[in-house]
Amino acid sequence: MWMVFGLIGIGSIVAVLSFFRKRQRVKALRATPPPESWQNILNQRFAIVQRLATEQKKQIFGYMQVFLDRVTFEGCGGLDVTEEIRVTIAAQACLLLVGREQKVYPKLKTILVYPHTYTSGAKGMFGGDNGEGSRLGESWVCGVVVLSWNSVVGGARNLEDGHNVTLHEFAHQLDQADGASDGAPVLRDRSAYVSWARVLSADYETLRKKTKRGKCDVMDRYGATNPAEFFAVATETFFEKPRQLETKHPELFAELQAYYHVNPLAWVE
Repeated sequence: MWMVFGLIGIGSIVAVLSFFRKRQRVKALRATPPPESWQNILNQRFAIVQRLATEQKKQIFGYMQVFLDRVTFEGCGGLDVTEEIRVTIAAQACLLLVGREQKVYPKLKTILVYPHTYTSGAKGMFGGDNGEGSRLGESWVCGVVVLSWNSVVGGARNLEDGHNVTLHEFAHQLDQADGASDGAPVLRDRSAYVSWARVLSADYETLRKKTKRGKCDVMDRYGATNPAEFFAVATETFFEKPRQLETKHPELFAELQAYYHVNPLAWVE
């Protein structure tokens, strides 16, 4: 009996020590300045980082250090994963975290990167069968993100078209953090969900009606697919077309600003 209790005690101590080691490693990584090679890559591939405030730059680089330390990248379709690929994807993923103190995609394990659009016949991540077709990217609840590298580059190059596959798929990861793809990420408290549901439901229905009538909106019509896709599309628009979104959907803009704790209008040239 005493031996059992002793083993339990040792196991608990090991777990606690492991927790503190991980926390110290994260703290050290977040304090590590970015190598010069990152600056060169981002200047070419994701220049919006240069528009961030000083503290925001420090934060995104710290999150990127943690992200790249923990997440595994796998090249598919003959693609060799380079530092350029890893840094470009990490910067866009971590832009969604700037402004908030939180863990860096704790459920994310692997990023699969194809050179171009790819074909997938897998079951959809939202409960349906999407069927076989060309894809730009996917986000899986099990902690996997799939991306097309040429789509990543295209989305990062044009910062004002409202389309960015990396922001889109990592918005799904934020949404899926609680295990459900429902368009509601983890919010600060219960009251925040009430406002979130009211505003996003109303704008989602508006987009659905516009899409059915063939009318355009500042958000892509793909956002009318379901609430999860609406949140992902709204996120793309928030970061890439903030001025238009604030004008056309002021309450939605305010909800997203409260969630992301940033104002992309400060980055618009």
